[in-house]
Amino acid sequence: MKKLLFPIAILILFIVAIYFFSPSKVNTSEPPIYNPADLNPALVDLSLHDIGQGHRVMDFSLINQNGDTITQKDYDGSIYVTDFFFTRCPSICPLMSFNMAQIQEIFKQDDELKLLSLSVTPEFDSVAVLKKYALKYKANPSKWNITTGDKDHIYTLARKSYFAVLNEGDGGLQDFIHTPNFILVDSQKQIRGIYDGTKKEEISRLVDDINSLLKKQRSQLSAK
Repeated sequence: MKKLLFPIAILILFIVAIYFFSPSKVNTSEPPIYNPADLNPALVDLSLHDIGQGHRVMDFSLINQNGDTITQKDYDGSIYVTDFFFTRCPSICPLMSFNMAQIQEIFKQDDELKLLSLSVTPEFDSVAVLKKYALKYKANPSKWNITTGDKDHIYTLARKSYFAVLNEGDGGLQDFIHTPNFILVDSQKQIRGIYDGTKKEEISRLVDDINSLLKKQRSQLSAK
């Protein structure tokens, strides 16, 4: 009898392990929708502090590494990750761009996922400079736009649209922002997460959240 109980016990443990550790049991809950009232008030413009629902990222007009004008229309219906960087940055930006390149590689077959990087020093980061930077990180322009544009417009996007940086400064000549944050935006232009783009565990969390949103979006499309 004892000889029979042992293999039965092993079989039960095996079944339990499959149940709890199978892919279907991995946490697939989608990330929450973030509105200004949900975030650190220091990241949010005072005029937006009380907005608890309905926030959508602003429309934008930027110039990418190929000299093409990039607008919100190029991201309509897409899930995307945004960051703010500058090519002369010797500290966090190279790691951020490396991690963006890793995300591009992970989701290279997923047309629904795009990336958007905005230079915070557009006076230095010309199209030619961005082109060289994009080649360094193998940025595919159909997937990852590395952009420049009007400084005030970019800083307004950072502070009042994506909430990527502390709400200080006016976008003028002396204004400067520096943030490691990656912002995840869904296909409805809603913020779904803010992550430290320099930390491996945060990138893993971001990848999980992207997969969750992609799964939901595909499910919705297939149901139509």
